[in-house]
Amino acid sequence: MLHAVAKVERTRLSAADWEQAALDLIAKQGVGAVAVEALARQLGVTKGSFYWHFPNREALLKAALERWEKQDTDQVLGQVEPIADPRARLCELFRRTGREAKSHAIYSALLRALDHPIVQPVMARVSARRLDFLTLAYRQVGMSRSVAAHRARLAYAAYVGFLQLALQLGMPRLEHAELEAYVEHVIDTLIPA
Repeated sequence: MLHAVAKVERTRLSAADWEQAALDLIAKQGVGAVAVEALARQLGVTKGSFYWHFPNREALLKAALERWEKQDTDQVLGQVEPIADPRARLCELFRRTGREAKSHAIYSALLRALDHPIVQPVMARVSARRLDFLTLAYRQVGMSRSVAAHRARLAYAAYVGFLQLALQLGMPRLEHAELEAYVEHVIDTLIPA
């Protein structure tokens, strides 16, 4: 009887459960690994559960990436936007971003899939929003429009480059203390005192 109850509970997956499973798979194996059958097997359900929520793989991928965009960008920026001091806001953004290992893995996988027609527009929106946020913050610390835009690009490039080194080129992973020291170095280098 208990086994039957567990089976019923597993088959009542929401669209959000499928989206999160897709994101987890993207983080581990990349966009190309997202397949209905593999996800169903991983979740312990039939493919019928998937088709209750999504007409096809592309619809799932689109929904999963929109979920990531909302969670990753909206939540992080939403947490730091209320910080009144622009320098403190930038510092907190850098610190929070540095701690998001799963988000880093998803972002890195999406960078490898920029030629995918569903991935490209999401990454374009996310990058534009992040660059706009950084540019405004740098303007608010007193930089001119052009200097703020350059500094925002440099900061964003440092983030993307760090992910490339760590996740795509297999550089040794930084231990917690080393990562914290690196983030502080980035803050000291890229945010004016």
